[in-house]
Amino acid sequence: MADAGHGKEHGKADGSNLRHGHSHGHGHGHGHVPGQPADAPTTTFLDDIVSRDGELKRWGTHADGTAKVHTRFPPEPNGYLHIGHSKSICLNYGLALRNKGKFNLRFDDTNPAKEEQEYVDAIKRDVKWLGADFENGPAAGGVFWASDYFEKMYDYAMDLVNKGLAYVCELSGEEVSKRRGTPSVPATSPFRDRPIAESQRLFKEMREGKHPTGAMTLRAKIDLASPNFNLRDPVMYRILHEEHHNTGKAWCIYPMYDWAHGIEDSLEGITHSICTLEFENHRPLYDWFINSINQSRAEKIHHSQQIEFAKLQITYILLSKRNLLKMVQSGTVRGWDDPRMPTICGFRRRGYTSESIRAFCDDVGVTRTESLIDIGRLENACRDHLNKVAPRRMAVLDPVKVVIENYPEGQVEEFEAVNNPEDESKGSRLVPFSREIFIDRDDFMENPPKKFFRLAPGTEVRLRAAYWIKCVGIEKDANGNITLIRCTYDAATRGGENPPPGPDGVQRKVKGTIHWVSAAHAVNAEVRLFDRLFKVEEPSKATGNYVDDLNPDALKVVANAKIEPSILQIGKDEPAWADGIRRFQFERTGYFALDADSKPDAKPAALVFNRTVSLKDTWAKIADKA
Repeated sequence: MADAGHGKEHGKADGSNLRHGHSHGHGHGHGHVPGQPADAPTTTFLDDIVSRDGELKRWGTHADGTAKVHTRFPPEPNGYLHIGHSKSICLNYGLALRNKGKFNLRFDDTNPAKEEQEYVDAIKRDVKWLGADFENGPAAGGVFWASDYFEKMYDYAMDLVNKGLAYVCELSGEEVSKRRGTPSVPATSPFRDRPIAESQRLFKEMREGKHPTGAMTLRAKIDLASPNFNLRDPVMYRILHEEHHNTGKAWCIYPMYDWAHGIEDSLEGITHSICTLEFENHRPLYDWFINSINQSRAEKIHHSQQIEFAKLQITYILLSKRNLLKMVQSGTVRGWDDPRMPTICGFRRRGYTSESIRAFCDDVGVTRTESLIDIGRLENACRDHLNKVAPRRMAVLDPVKVVIENYPEGQVEEFEAVNNPEDESKGSRLVPFSREIFIDRDDFMENPPKKFFRLAPGTEVRLRAAYWIKCVGIEKDANGNITLIRCTYDAATRGGENPPPGPDGVQRKVKGTIHWVSAAHAVNAEVRLFDRLFKVEEPSKATGNYVDDLNPDALKVVANAKIEPSILQIGKDEPAWADGIRRFQFERTGYFALDADSKPDAKPAALVFNRTVSLKDTWAKIADKA
């Protein structure tokens, strides 16, 4: 019934940074506001509206003269939130935060047939994870329910009936559609002139449960010839004999969103009711309902301001809750929190940070112009943040064993490895080294092409933080697969340092540095390599069926990866992740997060890692080749 600006399926909202309150561009682009410091918050057209409201004292002002702002995020609890909803959360919370205002989480629970407590709990968790603390944060406004207002909504609806501005209609939904008319032909309704007393009686009977589901509706009496079809006597209430998760069996009539929306905003004192552009044509109805309630009232109810902006559209992502539910029910994915899903909980499980999603919201900005946002911007936001904060560890995903023949058997050394080159304060860790190690199969080629700077027969490479090694032989199985690489090492290169020049004064050089794991100390792990769920920029656009565009390579499972043993302990260099999800950069491989399926305390430990994002945008390379 509404968009993600209102917390619903039909749209997604662009937003501003939750922590710092940043947003770009006066509604058009990026960069800071002229005349302000480079790190000062930039503004949007919404900020301009708020500023003007402050000058006019439209909603009242704070002691410093700034405008009072009260926003809300009103999702319907009929599914899990997706990345599009995060934009609305960022926008509404950020706007309130910047203006010392309040932000409400409001559940639009007006459709009991599709709403569940599971979704309520998930929505609360996701909104807080993004940083919009609606209960204890600096802009906390509280939790609200549309169902809390059902009695008030009914009273207001009966008031419109009493004023002759609403009537009970016995047309079915199909019949209403047939009678809708055209731009040049008015709609019709045989019940439009029903006597007020009769509509009063029937509406009361609807509430009392005396009529079956779908038998009647309450419709607003506006203008059957309006060029805006939303004003052609829209439905306000329908009969639905369904138990409600909050109100039980107390009600069998439920308000339509257009009727409920403005009343909810009014009762909560919302100043700026922000939604996406497809609801621009609904604004006259929003205003008509509040004006009609206020007609002849001595004490007027609050009339919020609806404002629209362009929804977020991201490449390679499907944001229809209906289709997301189909994928869950059909087993296409493993659940709402499958790391391939565009749900907020899916992104979290995959290893995305709330900081990176907020940065993406900030980067996208707020406009009134529709555009398709490259998903690479979201992935880059994640890379940028994890590059700064994620500890480095060595992991070999496709292991092949290396035996260093001239290294003493039974000897174990420890080498210092830098934890995060982006942050010297994170220090280093000790990594064990022994005669047998694992390297990635891709780091060796028997017959390498030119400019292959990794390990090959007769060549040397540097083992990160350890020694230089040289390949002196290989072993293969019956199918020609390399099963073992034999090497020697140079003791003078300890720590990866360059060896002294030879007798002829020539300095040996090595171009390649590869990662490794000591075979005797390696921790086994399952690694899930997640990629984009769809293989085309706009899923389902070509055929109308999203199934045709699913990416068959969206998940590849590596069953026996090898990771350095420090992974079993929480290192001093690891951030205190607020969500408890440990995240790492596996050197030269990508960013990974420890999955909830892991059992680190088992004997032996059973670890599962999800690839959050690769180190570089591999899809861009594919596009360039194409």
